[in-house]
Amino acid sequence: MVSLTHIEAALAAIDTEIRTLLYNQSLSLNEKDEKMLPLLRESKVLKQTHEDLCYLRDNPPSSTTGCKAGSYREKE
Repeated sequence: MVSLTHIEAALAAIDTEIRTLLYNQSLSLNEKDEKMLPLLRESKVLKQTHEDLCYLRDNPPSSTTGCKAGSYREKE
């Protein structure tokens, strides 16, 4: 999956940016917290997405007809 490669590259870039912020001595702890919080949230979402895609790659859906979520909706 090409998307896994892109997600891994994004995770590596975020990790590098976080390390750069951690080692930056000119920033106060509050400034580091403010700048790192969005990066950590993004990292968490990307890690979960990576895990989900790996699971789908390793365990593809058995149904060949696709997603059936719409068939369970109530029709009005």
